[in-house]
Amino acid sequence: MSITLDRPIADRTVTAVLNYLAPVQGRPRTYTYGPPAGEPRSTALPEPHAVTIHDARKAGEQFSLDRQGFAWLEAPTAIVDFGDEAAIRETYYPESAEIIRRATGADRVFIFDHTVRRRVTGAEDRGGGPRQPATRIHVDQTERSGPQRVRDLLPEEAEALLQGRVQVVNLWRPIRGPVLDSPLAFADARYFPFEDYVPTDLVYPDRVGEIYSVRYNPAHRWYYVPEMRREEALLIKCYDSATDGRARFVAHTAFENPAAPKDAPPRESIEIRSLVFHAPRA
Repeated sequence: MSITLDRPIADRTVTAVLNYLAPVQGRPRTYTYGPPAGEPRSTALPEPHAVTIHDARKAGEQFSLDRQGFAWLEAPTAIVDFGDEAAIRETYYPESAEIIRRATGADRVFIFDHTVRRRVTGAEDRGGGPRQPATRIHVDQTERSGPQRVRDLLPEEAEALLQGRVQVVNLWRPIRGPVLDSPLAFADARYFPFEDYVPTDLVYPDRVGEIYSVRYNPAHRWYYVPEMRREEALLIKCYDSATDGRARFVAHTAFENPAAPKDAPPRESIEIRSLVFHAPRA
């Protein structure tokens, strides 16, 4: 379920540039570390397009993970310091798992990692400093990599768990708010043809993951939540094994907000990644 506001607010729909995937020969690939000699860091080059990003607070509809593939909630947190790794794992993980469980009706939620992002002007993501907002449209998992994450992380249980419905759901929260700088845009899954997703290799030192990059299509419909607060959380579906017409993947990206004041504080956020399991139903 999403937040329902009981006060009139201005429509803060914007036109902004999002980075789609430029045409590429062969399979796109990005190294998460310094590439081998003679190799480019990435062959997944950006193709910018100006698009309308609708104000989700003014959309006049309820958003859900199964319909649009995303939702945002009132979700206060007990965490005071998101620089405290122990508190994140000991308190925020179970707190987030319960939020995801309630939103999905899952039998089990397994949180497998998190990323704290603090924007530094001019810094490159994975450049050795704080992780930066991701500025290319992507989906964290694919038709292949979603189930593979279960096998990688829970090998002894994987085949049994994969008999039921499996989802990968991210929970995104501002560390401080309201977020004015580099907010998150997310696409309504109902307006996203599957052929617009492009499997892309994400090369780590010890493994090769797979994400979706995204081809441009004017039919895509984009949203954001203006001025998200620390007490709000955004849920994004990155994979769903169900093939019965529910949303399965949601493309998303940070974007430069043209409505942000020049002195807007740099965005700080945390994202939790989880495997969500539903037992097989008789």
